[in-house]
Amino acid sequence: MAELEKTREVKRQEIDQNISTERTKPGALYIPNVDICEDKEKLVLFADVPGAGEEDIKVTLENDILTIEAKVGPEKRDSHMLAYAEYGIGDFYRSFTITEAVDRDKITARIKDGILKITLPKAEAAKPKQIKIQAE
Repeated sequence: MAELEKTREVKRQEIDQNISTERTKPGALYIPNVDICEDKEKLVLFADVPGAGEEDIKVTLENDILTIEAKVGPEKRDSHMLAYAEYGIGDFYRSFTITEAVDRDKITARIKDGILKITLPKAEAAKPKQIKIQAE
């Protein structure tokens, strides 16, 4: 339960941070929904970035800040004109402070069906270690 509250607080801080800054580029900016999973070996982030392809996405980890940026342009329609739209077009941006020690050389990112999967393997120092108890 404490982890869920911690996650909510991080999200609130990110939203507050994004609201207080201004963009220099016109157009809509969306905060992608993200699920974060963790086990002994890794952290995995799943970010919704519909309409973005691998060439449109930039993922960086600098000074323990993981940043996701995705550029999405309007859909090209050759044979018809759009009459009504409910889905907005714009870029995606989200950043996270990574508090776990991760192995930066083994980070991977994959995109499939509009879902970006970022795998952050934990560094050996951050993995849980069981200490054997010896009787005297």
